[in-house]
Amino acid sequence: METLERVTVTLDGGLDGDLRGLVKPGGRGRRQVTLIERGDWDAATRELGVDTPWFARRANLLVDGLDLPQTPGTRLRIGATVVLEITCECDPCSRMDALAPGLFAALVPDWRGGACARVRAGGEIAIGDRIEIDV
Repeated sequence: METLERVTVTLDGGLDGDLRGLVKPGGRGRRQVTLIERGDWDAATRELGVDTPWFARRANLLVDGLDLPQTPGTRLRIGATVVLEITCECDPCSRMDALAPGLFAALVPDWRGGACARVRAGGEIAIGDRIEIDV
């Protein structure tokens, strides 16, 4: 994992450099981009008394100041042009307990593990860009 100041987002490739964002032939791109809320990550790690960085979750984007919608089909606008569509909950994997015992269970309730999304409009995003529900 690497933390970037800015990244290009495309319809077919997700976040530039992330192979998991590529839409396979015949695929739907349901997991092109993964997002996690800062508040959810902080609450889960605080409950366990661990200081594990958010990127250990292996999510693409850390969202601060927005409660991620838990409704597939909801669209998010990031920055000037990028639009993501929530597709499903991003379930935590067993790797979480290798980071901190109990972290898997701490991320299960209320979509704390984050959300998966497909790219509906590409562009460039950067740390600090505004994120909002696209109406």
